[in-house]
Amino acid sequence: SMIGVTGATGAVGGAVARGLAAAGQPIRLIVRDASRAPRLPGAQVATAAYGDRAGMRAALVGVQTLFLVSASEDANRVALHTTAVDAAVAAGVERIVYLSFCRANSDATFTFARDHWQTEQYIRGSGVRLVFLRDNLYLDALVDRWISPEGLIAGPAGDGRAAAVARDNVADAAVTVLLDGSGHDGQTYDLTGPQEVSLGDVAEAVAAASGRVVRYYAETREEAYASRAHYGAPRFEIDGWVSGYVAIANGELEGVTDAVPQLTGHPATDLEDVLRAHPESYAHLL
Repeated sequence: SMIGVTGATGAVGGAVARGLAAAGQPIRLIVRDASRAPRLPGAQVATAAYGDRAGMRAALVGVQTLFLVSASEDANRVALHTTAVDAAVAAGVERIVYLSFCRANSDATFTFARDHWQTEQYIRGSGVRLVFLRDNLYLDALVDRWISPEGLIAGPAGDGRAAAVARDNVADAAVTVLLDGSGHDGQTYDLTGPQEVSLGDVAEAVAAASGRVVRYYAETREEAYASRAHYGAPRFEIDGWVSGYVAIANGELEGVTDAVPQLTGHPATDLEDVLRAHPESYAHLL
């Protein structure tokens, strides 16, 4: 049966698409820009955006299972998700595997996690079969996005720790769930790495791998808002950035699970192995 994959131009969606294609699974890549879609054997490409219900419905006709990657940060992110879900239901999609976030809840400190919770509730009410993959922070992103070219990680995370997970592990888990037609239906999996890490741990590991001086500075919330003001981003987006660090400080991203080894059959990847496998993640420091 056909599996639809959204987010195929991104890191996790692209890895999922490659994994499904390698398994010989018929897939349809739903992307906004067909020229950026990965070229994979046997893969169909359809162009649609989450907010375009008619376009999404047309792109999903004939798809039985949909891998739904969350939309980029947007003030109307939940509406984009619900429109995509409505389109999937109208197209006859029978099963949605949604890439959510750890501890998604209506009152989560990390404001973007609240978007995921609302999306989960909407999918539950849609009548389709479902699986939720709640990943922790990405280990790779702590390196390639959270460390400045000057070698500084700064944010109000205090001494908190997160059970951050490698993107490759998330993709492997998603491929397992997608290829299993119904065995995981109704389940919610918290995908984590094999250990909890602090931002100080990240700085130390990246310094050892890169040979650069990398340090972590625990900002106050006020300092965090001030240091990000120059981006000119809307308030909701800065709230999301800052609250992610605060969630770490509050211990909300702690807790190692066995979901990755359970689903993939291999151990979850630790920070040092991520750095060895993906030196490009710290190339901006060199």
